[in-house]
Amino acid sequence: MSEPQSAPRPRSSADTERRLKPAPLLFEPTEAAADPEHFFDLESIEDPRELLSRSTELVLAFRAATDRAMEYQAMAAAQLADPRRFDRLPTALIAEQAEWTEDYAKKMVEFGRELMGDSGHRE
Repeated sequence: MSEPQSAPRPRSSADTERRLKPAPLLFEPTEAAADPEHFFDLESIEDPRELLSRSTELVLAFRAATDRAMEYQAMAAAQLADPRRFDRLPTALIAEQAEWTEDYAKKMVEFGRELMGDSGHRE
């Protein structure tokens, strides 16, 4: 399996401002989500400026959600690898469960430890 990759993102003050307040990810009804042509009602927007604006908001919201979810992955990996746990998992098993390489799992464990302020524990 490959490791998650982020697309390069140019930074500007507008990006920073948008990042602080991403677009709301509104609930998609089941029947709408089943329609491959339907995506957050973007297909119904006819004005290209409005379409660009709303789709950009969604991209930023998804990026923010991805970043946050990755932080939670890292913290969970660090907790599962914690040597103080009686049910500690080896990095190889964490990698398998998360569909990562073992090297990436080790990096995520370390990242999770940093996020939790627990960088003193090593495998």
